[in-house]
Amino acid sequence: MEKLTWQSFKIHLLNNPQLALRFKYANDQWVADSYHITEIKQAFITSVDCGGVMNAWSEIVVQLWEPANKHQTEAMQVSKAISIIEPVENTLPLYPNGVVKVEFGNSKFDTRQMLPSSITVSGNNLIVELQADTVQCKAIERGSSCGTDTNGEECCTPSAKPKLSLKNLVTKSGENCLPGSGCC
Repeated sequence: MEKLTWQSFKIHLLNNPQLALRFKYANDQWVADSYHITEIKQAFITSVDCGGVMNAWSEIVVQLWEPANKHQTEAMQVSKAISIIEPVENTLPLYPNGVVKVEFGNSKFDTRQMLPSSITVSGNNLIVELQADTVQCKAIERGSSCGTDTNGEECCTPSAKPKLSLKNLVTKSGENCLPGSGCC
C-alpha cells in the first residue's frame, strides 16, 4: 500500500470543501459524526534498524476525538477541517511529504494511529477509510531479505568490517622486531 502524504491528503480536502468529512475505522465502524479534530502533530523520526542502517521519515498525525455528548448529527464539513488546518500550518509548517496518520480511539476501539487506505466521494461525503499500520522490516524495503536469505546471509548483520591480519612481531631468533629491521 502506498502511504498518503500530507500534500495529497490536503489536496483531497481542498478539492471537496462542500462535502462532509467522514472516517471509517473498521469494518462498518464509523467515527461518530460528533467528532472533533483535536490536534495535528508532526513527528520527525530517526531510527537505526537491525542491519545498522539509519532511517528517517516524518509523520503528520491528525487526532480525532468523540465527545461523550454526541448531540451533533452531521459530520464536520471539509471546509471546517480546512479552517482547523490553516492556523496549524501558520504556526507549524507541515512537511508536505510527511506520511499521514489518523489517531483515533473510543470506548470500543483502542486508540491507535491508522493509515488512510482510500479517500473517496460518496454522495455528500468525503470518506477516509482507515487501516491499521503494520510493522515492517526495513531490510525488505531496501530490497534485501528479512532473516536469512538463500545465500545464508543475515539481513540484520551490520556491514562487514575488514578483517585484520596479525603478524608475529617476534623474530625467529626470539628477538623483538625493531623499526627498520624489515621484520614488520
